[in-house]
Amino acid sequence: MSRIGKKPITIPAKVDITISGQDVVVKGPKGELRMTVHPEIAIKQEDGKLLVERPNDQGPIRALHGLTRALLANMVTGVTDGFRKTLVIEGVGYSSDKRGDDLVMKLGYSHEIVVPPPAGISFSVEERGRVIHIDGADKQVVGQTAADIRGLRPPEPYKGKGVRYSDETIRRKAGKAGKTK
Repeated sequence: MSRIGKKPITIPAKVDITISGQDVVVKGPKGELRMTVHPEIAIKQEDGKLLVERPNDQGPIRALHGLTRALLANMVTGVTDGFRKTLVIEGVGYSSDKRGDDLVMKLGYSHEIVVPPPAGISFSVEERGRVIHIDGADKQVVGQTAADIRGLRPPEPYKGKGVRYSDETIRRKAGKAGKTK
């Protein structure tokens, strides 16, 4: 039995879960998320807990068992607490700002880069445009948005300039060695 898949998901009081066939809808204070579960996986709701069950022990079904449970747990966490990714901008002249809901970034190019937020995502900027917070209920969308923004100017290994995750460490390289006689 899958260690992750067999754990029940505790449903908080302010979360409402609707299961209709293979479709699961999770509603909470931070929004509503939907997911269609694989036909082989069964989902049951009983005693304030969500249970994920599988019919057999075949490899692909075992993998889907743990994956489905993890995705449902992320949905419940997302609609109650939400998810946040933090990016840090390093470099002279690099900065970011909010215009309306959009994120406007200056990353050393000849133009500003405007990033509109995907549905359910909000941006906030701190420390004079050096720190960007990406908040949302869907963990996958928050992570993908952060990766897309980081991809606009990834950190380079010599001076560390660029956009990086707050918990990311950049391996620095030594520059050119001086001339020796």
